[in-house]
Amino acid sequence: MAHSGQPYLRRTSTKRVTPLDLLIAALLVAVVVVAFAHHGGPSNRIVADPTRTPGVLNPDVTQANIRSTICKRGWTSTIRPPVSYTDDLKRKQMRQYAETGPMSAYQEDHLISLEMGGNPTDPRNLWPEPYPRATQMDQIENQLNSEICDGQLTLAQAQAKESEIKHTDG
Repeated sequence: MAHSGQPYLRRTSTKRVTPLDLLIAALLVAVVVVAFAHHGGPSNRIVADPTRTPGVLNPDVTQANIRSTICKRGWTSTIRPPVSYTDDLKRKQMRQYAETGPMSAYQEDHLISLEMGGNPTDPRNLWPEPYPRATQMDQIENQLNSEICDGQLTLAQAQAKESEIKHTDG
């Protein structure tokens, strides 16, 4: 047989992709994603454990004195615990919460924030919250503080809202 200069093309059978093939592929991808979701770093959210981190209030903050405490600019910096304390606690609590990854990927967050009368140092009011969720929560905490100071919410209402968010949504 003489070669005509044309490339030799061999016919191969082609299989059409069926909806079942697509479903199987999607399920395999989902299994891989779930299997590796918690390896190599933090998830975007962890929910505060109500037993380990129920939230503890600062007895020095009451509805009657919010103008001289949480509504006074700069007040929280006077009670914020030192980083050495929160870093030691974060290391311990990350193990308790079975969180992996670098410590810098987490903020040791107050369940009831200082801006809403949370206890600054009680371990039952602190927990390791991963970024970027911690940053998102900071914005929510600031908004709730504004609502307290503007008289839209009572201190107790804001504390209950914050606790609910962190115990259900992280």
